[in-house]
Amino acid sequence: MKNKRTVLSCLIILLAGVIYFAVQAQQKNGTHRANFSGEWKSKESISMGGNSVCTYVEGDRMRSKTMKIAQQADFLTIETPNPSPGAALAASQEKLTFDGKESQINYGRERGKKFTVNLSADGQTMTVNSIVHLMVATPGNTNVQKQLVVYVTEVWKLSNDGKSISVQANAKSNLWGGERSWKTVFDKAS
Repeated sequence: MKNKRTVLSCLIILLAGVIYFAVQAQQKNGTHRANFSGEWKSKESISMGGNSVCTYVEGDRMRSKTMKIAQQADFLTIETPNPSPGAALAASQEKLTFDGKESQINYGRERGKKFTVNLSADGQTMTVNSIVHLMVATPGNTNVQKQLVVYVTEVWKLSNDGKSISVQANAKSNLWGGERSWKTVFDKAS
């Protein structure tokens, strides 16, 4: 009876040790999730690189050279300063939820955007797919407006040292024909 107890005790200790070391190895080898939180600055806005700045309303994050990002487990918020001179210090804020469900921002007068956000399985990149709607004057007749639709994909990647965010953007529209691609880099300000 004493031998059975001793063998059972040794097996329990051995099993506990195997589980402990397996968990420790998994934590060390697992990738960490990128954290985009912080204040970020760039030489130009994301939309400027693709010359699609007119696609976005003033105050949209795509037109800003600075962003303040606060990341939570399932979403992040991006706050951008009000670009109007002499305006109050009010900022615009956009919430990007990682669930892949469509969100919408309506700017009125048939202007706005719909977007989805996905975080990669390894937690290192974030992809934002947007459809931007706006009304533009018809060439030759400024009194006649037509709907313009721009499809934009942004792939955000945090650098290994956490000091910069690169945003690779691709846009398609019937306005300029074909696809435009560009990269914007934001450096950490704080």
